[in-house]
Amino acid sequence: MMQTIKVSDKGQISIPNLMRQKLGIERGDDLVLFEIGGKILIEKPNIVSEKMKDDFKDIINFSEQSLDEVWNNSEDEIWNQYLKNAN
Repeated sequence: MMQTIKVSDKGQISIPNLMRQKLGIERGDDLVLFEIGGKILIEKPNIVSEKMKDDFKDIINFSEQSLDEVWNNSEDEIWNQYLKNAN
């Protein structure tokens, strides 16, 4: 769906009714605006939250995998044994 809109003197825009209905946007709803590569993206905060949760899942999984590799590294056991014997 595409429509042309005008920006008012105050920088305001109106989201056409058909788009609001389709997206479930109601009067008083909060929206989040992003500028990405010269484009404006408007989304509902709950959608942004869900996307961020997904992004953080990837970061958490990567961190857990990285730490698992570090802590379960047999070379660390050799180093720990060396330090134990040195004392």
